[in-house]
Amino acid sequence: MKLSTTTRRMMLTAAMLLAAGSCFGFQLSGSRPGSGDLAGNVQVNILNQVGIDAKMGAPLPLDLKFKDETGKAVILSDYFHSGRPVLIAPVYYNCTMLCNQVLNGMVSSLNVLKFNAGTEFDVLAVSFDPRETPELAAEKRRTYLDRYKRPGAEKGFHFLTGDDANIKPLMKAIGFRYAWDEQTSQFAHASTLVLITPEGKVAQYYYGIEYSPKDMRLGIIEASQEKVGNVVDQIILYCFHYDPTTGKYGTATMNAMRLGGVLTVVLLVGFIAVSLRKEKTGVMNMPAGRA
Repeated sequence: MKLSTTTRRMMLTAAMLLAAGSCFGFQLSGSRPGSGDLAGNVQVNILNQVGIDAKMGAPLPLDLKFKDETGKAVILSDYFHSGRPVLIAPVYYNCTMLCNQVLNGMVSSLNVLKFNAGTEFDVLAVSFDPRETPELAAEKRRTYLDRYKRPGAEKGFHFLTGDDANIKPLMKAIGFRYAWDEQTSQFAHASTLVLITPEGKVAQYYYGIEYSPKDMRLGIIEASQEKVGNVVDQIILYCFHYDPTTGKYGTATMNAMRLGGVLTVVLLVGFIAVSLRKEKTGVMNMPAGRA
């Protein structure tokens, strides 16, 4: 039975949302949706091309050329001179569903952080649709700057467009796989944010459309080589480690036990010192003639 374009579009969108909700379950193992899955039944050839291959530590090709939201020609390396980590959002601006959810989720999480875009980190939205223009990028940027509402954020929010010769190498470098479906006139893709170190290497992935502010904060601290944050953050980083299979921080059991042991010893030594001081003070204040 031949499906109408509208029906195919709705089914593809549903499959993309399903894939986005559980993408890390197959993206790292290299497996694909099976024939019994919704995704496998809907658009096998298209969705087999979609996924996220985590490339931890992989360098980005920083000589790639794009246009910023003003239409100015820029090089990717222009965004790695500040010494700040860069949060890349691979999206396309005319996306009617998933990309908006990615950007909405990103800004919602960033609004919780005490760190500010343009100060402790930068945001780089990159369209993987070569047909999109700087004018469209500028409109999208205005929308999310209005939602972010942090002083100086305009220095840290960048929305880029480019051609396939530059888009595809960047998407390949971060492991972001997508495909165009001619019959539905949509891109099929998963959803993620990718944190990049100031040196231009992949540091972390945040999967789905909702992102933990705690994980983002720790990720920014770690990617910046702990140049931001406070003493409490350093302790938390010692007790937690990043799990690339989930895109989240989990408890580092041995480190937590070691820290607990150190704190126990410190408290015990402190208790003994205070007790001895009180005892010594009591003896010194004892009335003369009393033993």
